[in-house]
Amino acid sequence: MSDQIAVSIPKVSMAIEEVTFIEWLVADGATVNEGDQIYSVETEKVEVEIEAAASGVLRHGEAVSDETYAVGTQIGRIETAA
Repeated sequence: MSDQIAVSIPKVSMAIEEVTFIEWLVADGATVNEGDQIYSVETEKVEVEIEAAASGVLRHGEAVSDETYAVGTQIGRIETAA
C-alpha cells in the first residue's frame, strides 16, 4: 500500500493568488525524487519550475496547459511507498 502526497499549486509570491499552468516536466507514472522539478507555472512576471515535495510515482491530475489555477488547487499526486 502507498501513501499519497498532493501536488498543488504553490504560492510563488506574497501577492500572487493564481498562476497559469504551463506544462508537466515529468511523464505521468514516472518515478520522481524529492526536489526534482516536475511542472512549471507562470505569473505575470516570471515562469517558475516547481519541485516535488516527496519521492515516489507522479500521477498527473486534470491540469491543462495555459489554464489559470488558484493557489492551493490540487493538480496531481505523488504515490510514496508505505
